[in-house]
Amino acid sequence: MTGRIFFYVQHLLGIGHLRRAAVLARSLADSGFDVLLVSGGAPIPLDLGQARLHQLPAVRARDEGLRELARLDGTPLDDAFRTARTRELLAVLRAEAPDVVITEQFPFGRTQLRFELMPLLDAARSLRPRPLIVSSVRDVVRRSASAARVAETVEILSAFDLVLIHADPAVADFGASFAGWDRIAARAVYTGYVAAPAGAAVADADAGKNEVIVSVGGGAVGAPLLRAALAARPLSVLADRRWRLLWGGNLPEAERAVLAAADGVVVEPARADFTTLLSNARLSISQAGYNTVIDTLRFAERAVLVPFSTERETEQGDRARLLAERGMAAVVPAETLSGASLAEGIARALAGPSIRSFAPCDVEGAAATVRILRERLSR
Repeated sequence: MTGRIFFYVQHLLGIGHLRRAAVLARSLADSGFDVLLVSGGAPIPLDLGQARLHQLPAVRARDEGLRELARLDGTPLDDAFRTARTRELLAVLRAEAPDVVITEQFPFGRTQLRFELMPLLDAARSLRPRPLIVSSVRDVVRRSASAARVAETVEILSAFDLVLIHADPAVADFGASFAGWDRIAARAVYTGYVAAPAGAAVADADAGKNEVIVSVGGGAVGAPLLRAALAARPLSVLADRRWRLLWGGNLPEAERAVLAAADGVVVEPARADFTTLLSNARLSISQAGYNTVIDTLRFAERAVLVPFSTERETEQGDRARLLAERGMAAVVPAETLSGASLAEGIARALAGPSIRSFAPCDVEGAAATVRILRERLSR
């Protein structure tokens, strides 16, 4: 059985949440579901296949602390904006009359959006027939959440029928980061990691051969890593290799200008053949976002991870630690990042085993999500 899916996603700083939601929406639509992806963040180009898109008035995180929301021009949100956006969201829900409502990351995150997400849940529960209500969450959530916050999450999840954990439990145990696991486990299902489909054939199959590839995803918080890479190169045992620094579209223009002035390295925008570069590279250096780590596990030979980290944001640090404990990557904490510490991390990565020597992780999360939702709707 197939049906209509209403899929809510909000990205605030990076673009990883939206990218993963787009992969899921495309896979669901290609399998016969009628999918509407409702996005509340800054618009970016997406390949949604047969899925449709509704763009809400966009908001973003005001800064890297992720505590406050703002419009794209930095204007704080006011009550009138919140009310208007909530009304639009609920109107779209009622017009769609979906069989499935999916909230990406909520209630494990995106709690700044309670003003619209709690009314969305109430409205979904009041629809007749009542849709299947699903939470779609990544492998790791914020470990620093308080006991009260965990209890609130569990309480909100009482309105959900299903929690889809997009991870391989052999790599990441969700209960290690979510303290309320025993209270939600009966409604939770691991899907495997959600990986973007393999790209089309590339013009140069040898692109990136024996290079050091430094990438920062969307680039919003990637400048310190790119600067450290420039400082690490002459100190590294791979100083004689070509270093290729890839900046994302959200990297500030001033930082791009600094990188462009660097000698002896290739500096360019993120490329469509990124996985080919990884496959051919001697080493990958990156942050530890969900999508980047999946690409690293699938394609890279060796890797250094420099997780983005703040007092509130522990997700990337925990994900990187899980891989380091298994010997699959070297980790350089953002707090100690420098040219010297990154060069030392490179030496550790080269001394360790190849990622390709480990059993492949489950990256069939998109197909499993299709299968699980189809099965639940057929009950």
